[in-house]
Amino acid sequence: MGVVLSGGGAKGLAHVGVLKQLEANDIPIDYIVGNSMGAVVGAMYAAGYSPRDIEQIVLSPEFQNWATGKVLPDKTFNFLTAEPSPSSLRLGLSIDSTFKASISPTLVNDLNLNFALARLLAPSAAAAKYNFDNLFVPYRCLATEVFTRKEVVQKSGLLSDAVRNSMTYPLAFRPIRNLDGRYLFDGAVLDNFPTDVMRQDFKPDIIIGVNVGDVALKKYPFKNDDALLTSTLVFLGSSVADTNSVGKNGIYIQPALGSLGAADFDKVRALIAKGDTATQLKMAEIKQRISRRVDTVALQQRRLAFQQSVPAPRFVKVEVQGLRPDQNEYARRFFRKNGSTYSIDDLEEGYYRLASDDYFRNIYPRIRYDEALKGYVFSVDAQRNNNIATEIGFTLSSRPIESLYLGVEFRYLRQLLYSASANVSVGRFYNGAQGTFRLNAPGRLPFYIAPLVTYNLWDYQQTSVLLKDDALSTQVRQNDTKIGAQIGVSPRYRSRLVLDVGAFYNVDNYSNIVDKISPSAVLDRTSFKGGTAALRFARNSLNRKQYATAGRRAVVTVRAVTGTEVFDPGSTSLFQDQGERSRHHQWLQFRGTYERYRALKKEKSAWGYFGELSLSGQGTFFNYRSSLTTAPIFAPLPDSRTRFLERYRSPNFAAVGLRYSQAVLGKLEWRSEVFTHVNFAELVDNEQVAERRSGVSRPYLTASTGLIFTTPVGPLALHALYYDTSTPSNRFGVYAHLGYILFRSRSLE
Repeated sequence: MGVVLSGGGAKGLAHVGVLKQLEANDIPIDYIVGNSMGAVVGAMYAAGYSPRDIEQIVLSPEFQNWATGKVLPDKTFNFLTAEPSPSSLRLGLSIDSTFKASISPTLVNDLNLNFALARLLAPSAAAAKYNFDNLFVPYRCLATEVFTRKEVVQKSGLLSDAVRNSMTYPLAFRPIRNLDGRYLFDGAVLDNFPTDVMRQDFKPDIIIGVNVGDVALKKYPFKNDDALLTSTLVFLGSSVADTNSVGKNGIYIQPALGSLGAADFDKVRALIAKGDTATQLKMAEIKQRISRRVDTVALQQRRLAFQQSVPAPRFVKVEVQGLRPDQNEYARRFFRKNGSTYSIDDLEEGYYRLASDDYFRNIYPRIRYDEALKGYVFSVDAQRNNNIATEIGFTLSSRPIESLYLGVEFRYLRQLLYSASANVSVGRFYNGAQGTFRLNAPGRLPFYIAPLVTYNLWDYQQTSVLLKDDALSTQVRQNDTKIGAQIGVSPRYRSRLVLDVGAFYNVDNYSNIVDKISPSAVLDRTSFKGGTAALRFARNSLNRKQYATAGRRAVVTVRAVTGTEVFDPGSTSLFQDQGERSRHHQWLQFRGTYERYRALKKEKSAWGYFGELSLSGQGTFFNYRSSLTTAPIFAPLPDSRTRFLERYRSPNFAAVGLRYSQAVLGKLEWRSEVFTHVNFAELVDNEQVAERRSGVSRPYLTASTGLIFTTPVGPLALHALYYDTSTPSNRFGVYAHLGYILFRSRSLE
């Protein structure tokens, strides 16, 4: 008896229910042929997985990641990931030696799916010696050679390749490059219900055909043609089932799927239940036509014997193909091993390490058993992706913090990957630029070296560009320039240890009075230049670069600072008659930040908690204001860095906070946050002289609540805020923004 399983996207999960009922009623399954999702379910059964095993696989959270292409935070390697930028769009451009440019289309991310199929199906394919007739159940699946319009019946080779070919569908999963160089597509293009393949290859006495795809309508559906228009693309791209093709002795099963569609991968239980029910309704007919029964114990013994015949999971070699020889070697070095062999975890880590570098595209894994080596060979087919990438971002806000961000990066790969990048931010509140050259070296301990130049300008209230140091409403204007280098290593997926060294030159212009000042006023000027070195450990698996709802982030930094302060008093200073003065400073500082989110109620809501600690030996500068401008900033909200809040600037502070996010409708969510922090030896103003108050300050409260809508260009947010500040105008506020509110780090951060 042969079983034919049609394609139909998520609807193909109903096949699992069919197989469950057939085995539960001792109906023999001698052969199996599948297409698309039917090929996936059929391959797992042919590979020795029981219907119960298959059910558990498709019910697992991992299956949702395979089907939807969800990026896994804990599998996103940050060896090459830069600090979060306010970019909304990243465009990759590939230019070859003839200066031809191409842009790759974006389809469903198949990274998780490809590795899962290779891992699930490689052992059984090896046991069958890559002949599908030798599997636990002889198996076929279909693909289409679209350029010649030929049907391809896959009966040998890597089982995962065959299944993956049968899943390739336009505008969904991309085609893979096969070992013979061909690209194949879903067999549904020519035959979505391959009963003829079953009949030609296996000649069973009875065919049970399970169709979850379309069936040609006998007449034009005038009453519901409008509703059917939404599925015409799938309807046109796939052949329809011939309900009579199972033969006069065959059994045709069409689960009543109702409104369940090809994209409903989140409704696994409902789809399995539909297949289960449809088979039960046909069971009397099935038992009548199929008199033979299979003993349950004997079936399980045979399945166990097949599973025990697979070669031991010993991985002895890694290969990379598809690039230049030196580039293949570079990619191969992403895979690390302990001892003489690789573990499956080693291979998975290397695979995601390589895929995280968007210099490569179409990363495809294969696992094949090598009789001579007595072990498995893990091979990766890779293609070069984009050697030029551009970034664009913008921020629109109800407050005067609008900005435009532009960035460009060029990459060149030989035995090492070299990249040069530059970016610029332009706005009323913040302007900045950064340029860097970077050398990336993978291996057992991947590292990079990156000299860089960074310039920042923060203007707390707008200034007149016509008057050099005259202020219209400026309270503080901060410039910092840093020239230095970073050396970073990444021992794990999301962790990075960075040595940061550099020379800095910071210039702060500020008023010593908070109220509105005269346009003719001259600002105080404090410059601070010197050198700094820091060791920073960072781990980041947050799902978003702003307003995260999942993952965690930890950053610990130890920094040494040495430099000379030069103070030039302005017209608002009480020390005008003392003229310019200088002083040397040096100190050590520690800063640690940790935040984590936990999903609740099927990921519809999430709690997050936050903690931060800053300890610094920074001394006081010549006046109170300059001591604040140099001090670390506690900035719990995206808006915090755009305000000059005295109680939120202190060399020593500790903070804790809670965050709560609740999905409201679609991509709209409600988010509330509350924080409290205390300052140790708080800086206070005594006639413009900075003094330290002994002990610990009272707790200061920060709170925010609002709505956030995720758009393709960044978050659209509306917030109500409270800051515990001595300035009444800064305590309460309401503001909205579109885009990311992110800035480069200051020179001493």
